[in-house]
Order: sequence, then C-alpha cells, then structure tokens
Amino acid sequence: MAQSSRNKPGVEVFGENDSKMKATDVAFVMQNSFDKNKKVIIGAVVAVLVLVGGYFGYKYLVQAPGEEKAMKDLSYVQKWFEVDSVNTVLKGDGQHASALSVIKKHSGTKAANLAKYYAGISYLKTGDVNNAIKYLSEFNGEGTVVANLAQGALGDAYMDAGKTDKGIESYKKAASDENDQYTSALYTFRAGLASEKAGKLEDAKKFYKEIKEKFPNTLQARDVDKYLARLGEISID
Repeated sequence: MAQSSRNKPGVEVFGENDSKMKATDVAFVMQNSFDKNKKVIIGAVVAVLVLVGGYFGYKYLVQAPGEEKAMKDLSYVQKWFEVDSVNTVLKGDGQHASALSVIKKHSGTKAANLAKYYAGISYLKTGDVNNAIKYLSEFNGEGTVVANLAQGALGDAYMDAGKTDKGIESYKKAASDENDQYTSALYTFRAGLASEKAGKLEDAKKFYKEIKEKFPNTLQARDVDKYLARLGEISID
C-alpha cells in the first residue's frame, strides 16, 4: 500500500494538533521572554512597592512624630507671643526653643511655617523691619486664620522700610477677603493712606470709597469722609 503523505518522513503535518502546537510555541516564547526580563520586571515591581511603602512609612513613622514634636516646641513660642514677650519669642527662655530655633530645627513642618509668622511679627514690633519682611514673606498663610493679618503686617513692614509700592500691594492682598469685614476695611484704609503718601491721590480716593461701599458698618467707614474731603471729594450724604 502506498505510504500516505501523513506518514512520509520529512513532510510537515498540519491538522488538529496544529493549534495546540502554536499555543505551546506562544507560551514558550512568553515564558522565555519573562525569564530573560524577569529581573527587570521584578525590580520594577519592587521599586514601586518600595516607593509606596516608603511614602507611608515616612508619613506615619517620620513626618507625623516630627510634626508632633515641632508643635510641642512651638507651643512655648505661642504662649510668649500671646503675652507680647517678643524678645523671648525670638531668643527663647534658655530651656525651650525660640521661634527661630523651631524654624531651623523643624524645617518643612507646619510648626516651622507658623514660627515664621511669630518671628516676623515679633521683629516688626522690635523695629527690625528687614527681618520682619524676611520671615513674613516666607510664611505661607494659606489655610491659616492669620493669613490676611500676616499680609497686612508685611505691608506695615514694607512701609516702615520705605517701600511704599510693595506696602500697598500687601495691603491689597490683606484686604482681599471681603467676608472678613474688619481686616478688609482696616487694610483697605491703610492702602488709601499709603497711596496718599505715594502721591497716588486717585488711588487713595478709590480705596476710601471702597470702604464706604463695601464696609459701611466698620470703624474705618465712620471717618472715611474726612479723608475723602481733604482730597476734594465732598460727600452730600
């Protein structure tokens, strides 16, 4: 009987086993590729795990305890600040850290950021306007209750340093929250005074009128007509 092509040696066979062979070949190629690159793949996975683990480890094992220690040190500074002991705020009492020490020792913490505010205000009260500007400029007030007050104090420091234009800009920022009527009226008024000093009389009028329109129930609004009158604006209300 003639030997069929199925049984002839050297003839490639196609049929029902072909798909199984191809699947086996693909699996072999994939496995071989993984074997060649597994060190890279495993290394990448490990690197991701290390980064994620490192983040949470830093956050909870390093950062959180660091913040707690920093706030403990800052608590003494806050007490001195509340009783207006500005020299102690800046120098400490020999047993507890000063605001400057908190800034240096706990750099990057929320406590160090607040310490810049306490230091800046204290320097302003002592008449050291350059250091007042330095620390108040570095203070990030976002999310704090003293954000606008810090900007206003920075405006005062600039004015004391003879930098009137910067003072006006800081006052405008300090007055930007119209929901805070007291602070906004206060620093809008100071922006008016600073504008007068700079010879910007039209700007001064604008600030004074803004107080009348936006903050009519504030202390500044009671006397603002006097300032408008001396600039030639006579009210007939």
